[in-house]
Amino acid sequence: MLAIFGHGNVTSLGHSLEQHRDEIPVWRGQNEQGMGLAAAAFAKARRRQQVLVCTSSVGPGATNMVTSAGVAMANRLPVLFICGDTFNSRLPDPVLQQVEHFGTPSTTVNDAFRSVVRFWDRITDPAQVLSSLPQATRVFLDPAECGPAFIGLPQDVAAEAYDFPVRFFEPAVHQVPRPRADRAELEQAIALIAGAQRPVLIAGGGVHYSRAEAELAEFALRHGMPVVETVAGKSSLLADHPLNLGPLGVTGAAAPNALCAQADVIVAIGTRLQDFATGSWTLFDPDATVVAVNAARFDAAKHLSTPVVGDARECLAEISAGLADWQVPPAWRAEADRLREELRAFVDDRIAVDGQTPVSYAQVVGAVNRAASEQDYVLTAAGGLPGELNINWRSRGIATFDCEYGYSCMGYEISGAWGAAMARSQGKVFALVGDGSYLMLNSDIYSSVLSGHPFILVVCDNGGYAVIERLQRNQGGNSYNNMLRDSTGPGSGVRVDFAAHAAALGAHVTRVATIDELERALAEARKHQGTSAIVIDVREADWTEGGAFWQVGVPEVSDRVQVRQARAAVDAGLAAQRRGI
Repeated sequence: MLAIFGHGNVTSLGHSLEQHRDEIPVWRGQNEQGMGLAAAAFAKARRRQQVLVCTSSVGPGATNMVTSAGVAMANRLPVLFICGDTFNSRLPDPVLQQVEHFGTPSTTVNDAFRSVVRFWDRITDPAQVLSSLPQATRVFLDPAECGPAFIGLPQDVAAEAYDFPVRFFEPAVHQVPRPRADRAELEQAIALIAGAQRPVLIAGGGVHYSRAEAELAEFALRHGMPVVETVAGKSSLLADHPLNLGPLGVTGAAAPNALCAQADVIVAIGTRLQDFATGSWTLFDPDATVVAVNAARFDAAKHLSTPVVGDARECLAEISAGLADWQVPPAWRAEADRLREELRAFVDDRIAVDGQTPVSYAQVVGAVNRAASEQDYVLTAAGGLPGELNINWRSRGIATFDCEYGYSCMGYEISGAWGAAMARSQGKVFALVGDGSYLMLNSDIYSSVLSGHPFILVVCDNGGYAVIERLQRNQGGNSYNNMLRDSTGPGSGVRVDFAAHAAALGAHVTRVATIDELERALAEARKHQGTSAIVIDVREADWTEGGAFWQVGVPEVSDRVQVRQARAAVDAGLAAQRRGI
């Protein structure tokens, strides 16, 4: 359990937790949002088979966690949020931190969680716990509906006694179900794949949650089918697997995207087909057939796909059995091999050390990748680092990569690393963070020190929100309010001393300038028992290009000719967009 106590949860729930501290360990967070992000990262690292509970007081402590609930919701991750609430009796109203709604007195700030959780409940009588907790657990165990749950505890109800039945507390082993697909859906999918000339398989995050990586690797080899990975599905295959073509989409590489553009049948396994994976649905031939294998029918039926609703591991095995000895045509396998070699050469070039400073993001990624073992875990989120890691990171271990790009939440990197460090029993956790995300949420460096769950943090400072400034300028705008160099105000020349700041939070800190120095610092950090932070300046505008269209809102009307040109380019790109639902 992760907790920050306040008047809404300390006297009842907090008292009970203290009485049972040997049974339920409680770690103190420094920021409620950070706690929720740590819990989401923990759930991902545990592949949705263990849950952290986050508790806060009523008011700002609760609403701080709404963002992290959104992260868990977007990424389909199980987290239980328990927040204090105002008095059920309303006799002392308005109480401290209560926001009053004149026409709906039963509404509190905790209602804000309704849009970002799968299950929401407010306990107005202690007996309701008997039905509420099993329902929250049902959500955590359901592969199709998995996501966060919220329970509100009014302060007077939390203090009430109730004679709960003893059997409610008996230990239980919960088996995550593996729903099998409908036979007709399987047969239709098998027929479509068997008739394909240029099939591609997309591995999504559901491959990890089904623990279907071995079946995926065997399927690809048996049928010669090239595999591309989404951000959530990265490390489903090892980088050296002969059928791993790498990452697709906006944060993917040109070579795998070129393969996807030629495909006539796309087999999407365990992915919600987000816009970054599909190039806003312009990446594939509009006439290509999509076979979507997913535990959730909502995802399997997207964009006029042919749905196969079921567990990824079981569906892969059954589809493979139905295909028997079928293999992709030799010409298609040869094209995949050619593009795989093209990607290898591209990444080699991007991560090559050129001796210049500041260094590039890609060179930093290459250095950390070389320092990592097959047991180590790497984590990032938001900004420019997702694209750099998604393309340039070569996975050495299965399920060892976490890029939070479902909600693209700045600040996830440090809190998430703390959560992942709790979840991992072997190897080191490496977190890469930009200066912008570091400034948004950094206090869980101290949480990791307090709790004894260390990680290795690499802080890449490029002087602002550089990737958003890139988008701003690429769409015809002027650089404005993103980079420190063009920020308004007298302090725009002041730079944050990230090394001093991380040291003040208890980290072992090294400042480096070159890749050689970074590699030595990474080796030293591996020996260090506590959390380490390595700070390095990186180039402001040296990006690894992905090669896929991304739809953003560019004004139809502008005085700037560059904006009008960018709008024309967007309109042209949309001509290839797949129409569907």
